[in-house]
Amino acid sequence: MQNISSAAFSDTKPHYELLDGLRGVAALLVVWYHVFEGYAFAGGTLIEGINHGYLAVDFFFILSGFVIGYAYDDRWGKSLTLKNFFKRRLIRLHPMVVMGAVLGAVTFMLQGSVQWDGTHVATSLVMLALLCAMFFIPAVPGAAYEVRGNGEMFPLNGPSWSLFFEYIGNLLYALVLHRLSTRVLTGVVVVLGVALAAFASFDVSGYGNIGVGWTLDTVNFVGGLLRMLFPFSMGLLLSRRFKPVRVRGAFWICSLILLVLFHVPYLPGTDSFSFNGLFETVCIVVVFPALIVLGASGATTDVFSTRVCKFLGDISYPLYITHYAFMYLFYAWLIEKGYFTFGETWQVALCVYVWNVVVAYLCLKLYDEPVRRWLSRRFLNKRK
Repeated sequence: MQNISSAAFSDTKPHYELLDGLRGVAALLVVWYHVFEGYAFAGGTLIEGINHGYLAVDFFFILSGFVIGYAYDDRWGKSLTLKNFFKRRLIRLHPMVVMGAVLGAVTFMLQGSVQWDGTHVATSLVMLALLCAMFFIPAVPGAAYEVRGNGEMFPLNGPSWSLFFEYIGNLLYALVLHRLSTRVLTGVVVVLGVALAAFASFDVSGYGNIGVGWTLDTVNFVGGLLRMLFPFSMGLLLSRRFKPVRVRGAFWICSLILLVLFHVPYLPGTDSFSFNGLFETVCIVVVFPALIVLGASGATTDVFSTRVCKFLGDISYPLYITHYAFMYLFYAWLIEKGYFTFGETWQVALCVYVWNVVVAYLCLKLYDEPVRRWLSRRFLNKRK
């Protein structure tokens, strides 16, 4: 384990190198998934290729629970207070939330400030949507400031929905979850796991998959809570019960497993049961916890792996929270030109992919790390 960020808090514990790297791998796969989402969106078809890329969100949640439990569980009642915890989480997460919203507003206006159906949106409503996004106030479907017109909770930067639930998870951790005994927490995890399995396997959402949470209708809010609560609580439990399991090449093995799982074809079900949902449940309940344990057990053993994990860990969050602004432009271009396949547009798709990685790195170095350092000095007063 090692410290990897120049903007880390002065009392930050050493990072799990392989988990940082795996978080970056998941972020890269999310961007790749959203490339193919564009073809499905433009053509009105199911997403093909990387069919389960949205499961990266569930992997992020379990990873978040594990890391937060490791970082803070033993500090309560000693050096950590509720106020201090919330400051630390806001400093860690919110600067890039703001950046993602700003980039979303810029690209929306570059797109002509129009909804997907072509309706023009007043600049005042775009600014209202930006203000709400910066303060993390979600849009209700159909509200005037839900500017894209497709029901997104955060219409200027769709992936912010998962950060919304991440904030809820952090709040619950600080107020309730960290106080639970390991035995009680185990019971909570079991109950939430059964609820998530039922939700996905019986296709409560009607989507045929577990890709819920992005909008504020009832089933998405309930589903989004389940998608966050189970893996987040499972991550906390794993951090308490963690016992290393040494496997040589764990980072590369875990990365390959994520790649394969996300590319498994859509599994058709029946009217009453979703085999696709069952598969995704197994990924979240069984496979992802195993990957977390393997990743936390290992360490990089050579310069190349160390650099790869450091880079991927550094850009993972900026990449996740900024890339969709440019995906909106990509989607609009696909619709305008009538391109529905990767084969027709692979050069542009790869450029969009690389561009998002470059933007994420620039945001990290020129904005996120300097802002977090300043906020830490100003509000935590812990860095020299």
